[in-house]
Amino acid sequence: MAKISPNTPVEPIIRVHNLVQRFGTPKAILDGINLEIIPGETIVIMGGSGCGKSTFLRHLIGSLTPDEGSIEIFGQSIIGLSEEQLNEIRKKIGILFQSGALFNSMTLKENIALILMEHTDLPESTIDIMVKMKLEMVGLREHADKLPSEISGGMKKRAGLARALALDPQILFYDEPSAGLDPVTSAEIDHLMMSLSKQLGVTSVVVTHEMDSAFTIADRMVMLDKGRVLKIGPRADFEKLRDTTGPLDSEDEALIRQFLRGDCHGPLTDRKQTSNYAEDLLGVAEPQIAPRPAVTAMRAKV
Repeated sequence: MAKISPNTPVEPIIRVHNLVQRFGTPKAILDGINLEIIPGETIVIMGGSGCGKSTFLRHLIGSLTPDEGSIEIFGQSIIGLSEEQLNEIRKKIGILFQSGALFNSMTLKENIALILMEHTDLPESTIDIMVKMKLEMVGLREHADKLPSEISGGMKKRAGLARALALDPQILFYDEPSAGLDPVTSAEIDHLMMSLSKQLGVTSVVVTHEMDSAFTIADRMVMLDKGRVLKIGPRADFEKLRDTTGPLDSEDEALIRQFLRGDCHGPLTDRKQTSNYAEDLLGVAEPQIAPRPAVTAMRAKV
């Protein structure tokens, strides 16, 4: 086999070009997003609540159709495909939903087996072996016969991940994998995600606003704000921006730094304080009130 040079261009596994979604409103929810994702990388998509990251994820899995732009996965456009055609592509991807999205009336092994029964012609004995393998990968084989109501939140996330791995996907999508978890459990999920990516070579697309998790798992990071991309780059670039002191070159950089640090003062909070509620609600302009801090800083600087 010919050796591939490190300088050989790698064909993106996902390519998004000029993606726009308005949902019938004049203001775009997604405003011209361009992104290429390379096979085997872990890319984190982050931003504040309402920035469009979950909507963007739904476009990537084919749940939504954009008003403008294109999305290619495995070199194939997914725009305009039938549900049957989309399902063929979806067999190559796995999705970990924020809640785990397990069927409450089924045991963990039944939740995973269902995917294999619906999408393969494998005999029951083979499916049983595969289910045990997937549960072992996430450390839950001994809990196979438990119902979702009988396990913790972190275990539900791991069970959801085992189900996402059922068909040996090439791409894994994660929607807020650390949401609702304590710090230790969140760190365990991060470690599991990195371990699986390394072992299986899958491409991981992670939507999150948990910065500890993002800076642990990411190869590259994408910052969204009001449906537009503010910055795409390797994790080191975001770490440098987070740790920079003093003035920055642009308001976008200041906004990103505030988000990364979780500071209570900065462009994000200034924008909220200077917005005019009456004008936004009724279209009636009122005199602007001088901005003032919404909260007093309590978190100690380190």
